[in-house]
Amino acid sequence: MVEAVRKPAGNRRGTLRDEQKRATRARLVESAGALFAARGYAAVTVDDIAAEVGCSRATFYLHFPGKVDILRTLSAEGTVPSTLAIYQDLDRVLDTGSRTEFTGWIMRAIEWFQQYRALLRAWDEATVLEPEFAAIAREGMLSLPNVMTTYLARWPESGRDEARLRIELLSTQIERFFTRWAMQGTIDVSAERAAEVLTDIWFPALSAPAQH
Repeated sequence: MVEAVRKPAGNRRGTLRDEQKRATRARLVESAGALFAARGYAAVTVDDIAAEVGCSRATFYLHFPGKVDILRTLSAEGTVPSTLAIYQDLDRVLDTGSRTEFTGWIMRAIEWFQQYRALLRAWDEATVLEPEFAAIAREGMLSLPNVMTTYLARWPESGRDEARLRIELLSTQIERFFTRWAMQGTIDVSAERAAEVLTDIWFPALSAPAQH
């Protein structure tokens, strides 16, 4: 009878330690996200995040160099891929040439902001307070038009900087509208009506020059 091959005890302990590290890291990220959503970025400390998980400050630093790094991880693992997907969808919508499709996209963009609204305050605060995060936010903004390859291809090479700028301005206007409408309550309008007006502004503005 062939004996079962046994893994060395050291390997099992190493695997268990790795699993524990991954679990602790995941709990730190989850707890940081909840604290940032509830209190913003500036008010939350590394000690707060560690205490929420039930670990020490030293354990936190085994996983992340600092507070900004855990916010960056939250963004990279969650919001960045979904944001790029939103703008890839916009690329598809603009290729249809349909105004109705564009209005539908505006509604989906507003829903995206609704999904991540709890973290908007933390992102804004970190952008002001942390030069490193401000640079990350800038890179993120620049990446949006770059995934819109069909849209950019409709513009002449000499006009592509302007094409990218239009996407950046579109994103900024939707974000500021959402902040004032959903978070500050200073704009009194339905999402549907806002989407119609934003379509009036942006659907023609995102046409390439030859399409005007």
